[in-house]
Amino acid sequence: MASTETKTTATKPASTALAGVEAGLDALDVVTPAGRVPFRRTFVDKILPPIVATALLLVVWQITFKVVDDPTKLVSPLDVWNTLRDAWLQGELLGYIWTSVSRGLLGFLFALALGTPLGLLVARVKFVRAAIGPILSGLQSLPSVAWVPPAVLWLGLNNSMMYAVILLGAVPSIANGLVSGVDQVPPLFLRAGRTMGATGLRGTVYITLPAALPGYVAGLKQGWAFSWRSLMAAEIIASFPDLGVGLGQLLENGRNASDMSMVFEAILLILLVGIAIDLLIFSPLERWVLRSRGLLVKS
Repeated sequence: MASTETKTTATKPASTALAGVEAGLDALDVVTPAGRVPFRRTFVDKILPPIVATALLLVVWQITFKVVDDPTKLVSPLDVWNTLRDAWLQGELLGYIWTSVSRGLLGFLFALALGTPLGLLVARVKFVRAAIGPILSGLQSLPSVAWVPPAVLWLGLNNSMMYAVILLGAVPSIANGLVSGVDQVPPLFLRAGRTMGATGLRGTVYITLPAALPGYVAGLKQGWAFSWRSLMAAEIIASFPDLGVGLGQLLENGRNASDMSMVFEAILLILLVGIAIDLLIFSPLERWVLRSRGLLVKS
């Protein structure tokens, strides 16, 4: 009787400790709903820093302009602002932007349609990876501007040439990003999918692609950067009146006219479009992927 009481008493602390551990683990699984972030904190953390950085850049720019004191070498921020305002008042500014953005986005969609199946093929078929994997890596490191002369000779001075340069610049990045994402998928996921009947195309759609999303999104982001740079190179080198005036053509026109205000106008617009596309499309997509996997750390 005494031994039974002793045994019962001895097991109570262990049971209590085990219950505490289980309660702690359950608490970790509970997702606490995030409250609304105050505007003041959002302003200080996300809005104010780029404003301060831009202001400092403009100050440095103005000081450098005063030091150089040569309008043929460098113009002031006010001169560039006046050029932008004149282009807006003349109804030309949105035309410059739309010509390039429409080409870039359409070319990127073509690259996405080609790069995704190509990346899956390289990632899943060993022979294909051994055959063209190194070629894709080499094409990714090749400067996009190198494709402009052969594209002009093959297709002529038209929009098809522009899209060809974008494809050759962006497809390798998208495919390699997807390959990297697939390589990082835990084998346990694939085995679990096969056990539940997700094989072949079903396994690719429901297991491989969702698990490879972080690497794939990184590849898409890099692919857009290559698309935009490829397009600018094509517009600068292969300028033709029938193609319309995009941002690259605007930059080349400024160089030909020795108009530094127009040159900086084009550079500023190219930079702003790249930042806008990243902020509006790829950054939210990247945050969604990270948040859905519990990888986004909130301070």
